[in-house]
Amino acid sequence: MNEIMIVDDELAMVEVLREFLTPLGYRVGAACNGNEALERIRRERPRVVLLDVRMPGMGGVEALLRIKEEMPEVAVIMLSAVHEDELARQCMKMGASDYITKPIDLGYLERSIMATVCP
Repeated sequence: MNEIMIVDDELAMVEVLREFLTPLGYRVGAACNGNEALERIRRERPRVVLLDVRMPGMGGVEALLRIKEEMPEVAVIMLSAVHEDELARQCMKMGASDYITKPIDLGYLERSIMATVCP
């Protein structure tokens, strides 16, 4: 079905999301930082990227900018451990489809993904 790339430096979060999304029929890839994500996204062209805001090296905001510049058709849903209204607004202005805080409501995440792949 649709390809989803999870970008998060927390392996436990990647595994939770993979275990949730795979039975829904999604092919799921993963990257642990912004640089690796950009390389894989360029090569694999997923429909949706679940992108953690705070990671070592290239953070999620910079990665979001680079993804949207190079591949505007790729939907990006930001994930953050901290709810920051201003940061959420900035990410949405930069082209993010959604901004979801952790712990993630998996039902909401599923609806958000469906809204991006089947608008």
